[in-house]
Amino acid sequence: MNMLASYLTLAAVLFCIGLYGVIVKRNAIIVLLSIELMLNAVNLNLVAFSKYGVQPSLTGQLFSLFTMTVAAAEAAVGVAILVAIYRARASVNVDEFDELRR
Repeated sequence: MNMLASYLTLAAVLFCIGLYGVIVKRNAIIVLLSIELMLNAVNLNLVAFSKYGVQPSLTGQLFSLFTMTVAAAEAAVGVAILVAIYRARASVNVDEFDELRR
């Protein structure tokens, strides 16, 4: 098995674990961590394709850098929202977040 296939397999496993965490878990912190895991799987794909693709270049690595920047901002905003909700409701259960429905 060549190196690209092993990287893509690892990224698929990481993405599936993250997707499982987003779908099944009810704790908002676990959901945020699962989303980060999915973004890391995408970054692994970008770097693997930029290294072992048809035309190797730095484009995938640059996209990966931008993706990591957006993921860090998303995590900071997400944790800030979770802290605010926890202070108001004393729970981080996703099923109880229904304030935006009304």
